[in-house]
Order: sequence, then C-alpha cells, then structure tokens
Amino acid sequence: MEGPMQNILEVNDLSIGYNGKKALGGVNLNIRDNEIFGIIGPANSGKTSFLKAINRMDQFESGMEVSGSIKFLGKDVQKWRNLFALRSRIGVVFPLPVGLPLTVYDNVALAPRLYGTKKKADLDVIVERCLTRAALWDEVKDRLDALGSLLSGGQQQRLTIARALSQDPDMLMLDEFSIAVDPVTTMRIEDVLKELKKEVAIILVTNLVQQAQRLADRTAFFLNGECVEIGETDELFSGNVQNQRTKDYIEGRFG
Repeated sequence: MEGPMQNILEVNDLSIGYNGKKALGGVNLNIRDNEIFGIIGPANSGKTSFLKAINRMDQFESGMEVSGSIKFLGKDVQKWRNLFALRSRIGVVFPLPVGLPLTVYDNVALAPRLYGTKKKADLDVIVERCLTRAALWDEVKDRLDALGSLLSGGQQQRLTIARALSQDPDMLMLDEFSIAVDPVTTMRIEDVLKELKKEVAIILVTNLVQQAQRLADRTAFFLNGECVEIGETDELFSGNVQNQRTKDYIEGRFG
C-alpha cells in the first residue's frame, strides 16, 4: 500500500497587503506532493498574490507586506537566505509566455549553466528531457537554434514550462496559463500537467472553473481576499460544499 501523501507546502494564517491595503487574509492550507492543487476565483481575489508570497516576490515589489507562515519543504520561506536556491525549487509559469531573448536551446539550458553544468553533452540531455516533458521536443528539435520568441504562443508557453523544469523543481506554480493559448494547445498542456504531477506538486491558478474540475485533485476558492473553501475537487463540483458562495461561483452565478 502507498503511504500517506506528504505536505510539500504548509500555509498558516497568511495575510498579504499592499501599502496597508489587504489583498488576502487568514489563509490556512497545505499542498501535497504529487497533486494538482487548483485555485479558482474572480479577479482581485488574491490568487496571484498568494503565488507571489510563496516565491518571495515581496522582496522585489515595493509596498507588499506578508505576515503569517509559509513553509516549503519544512522551512519557512522567509528564512531561506538564498532566494535563488528557493526559486530553483519552485518553478513558475506566468499567464503570458515570457520567452527570454535567447534560442530555444538556450532558454532551457540557462538555469543548468548557472548551476555549473558546462558540458554540451550534459546540456543536450537536459534540454531534450525538459522539452519532451513539456510536449514540445518533436515540434522544435530541428530548430533549437531559432529564437524562442519566434515560436507560436502555445509553443512559447510550453517552452516556459520546459525552462521551469530545467531546474528540477519540487513544485510548479502556473498562473492562468490558458490566457495566451488556443483551446487545442490548452488541452495539450493539461495532458502535460497530468503527467508532471507524478514528479512534482503543482499549484494551478485558473480563471476556468472547468479546468480546475478536469485537473485538480483538490481546489480552493478565493473571493475578495479570503480563502472561502478548500475541498476535494470532485466533492466541490458535485455540489457538496460548505459555503453557498462556492456553489454559486462554480455554477456561474457570478464571476
């Protein structure tokens, strides 16, 4: 029998504000290894702020204030002295593909090079593995020297995933990746995520409730800076909710 799933992230009494104005308050939740944890909710609910706090982006955002505790791999993220080390363990994929002004190959090889991998043979293996895991290798293997910015939007989004994977992260955070890509590519990326959860924990912030229903093992509903409810996704979408606002949002009564 498999043992219980371990928590990779533990959040206790997390509150976030900007210049004294609350964006998110009183959040308590955990993320388990090898699960997709969905976060749904309308705009300005605090979803992206939550991701920023995990990745210590408050260090670079003037006026962002974070209180409470976020433990990643058992250690409070505020106590990681080396932010580069912390961020190497947490891959982030933003809403719009942010291709670095580099070739496809160099986009993926950048992080391994920074960590000291110099031999081209070793880099070749990493690049092929990460592009394959991101379901992109077959499409770009013959143009690895082309600029990543010349790829289609959907290919750039998968390149961003491959770049995040090149650091061998323990967790991936995706912030509304579907905004920039077409429905067919969205489904391809969803298939990638289903496979990746065998290796890493995934936090999926999405404005598409049906996407959370398809992918997430558990789902949290954020509204007006509050984590209203967390539950097994199947339960929430079958109407077994603790809060009527969750049911109303899932059923499209507001949003």
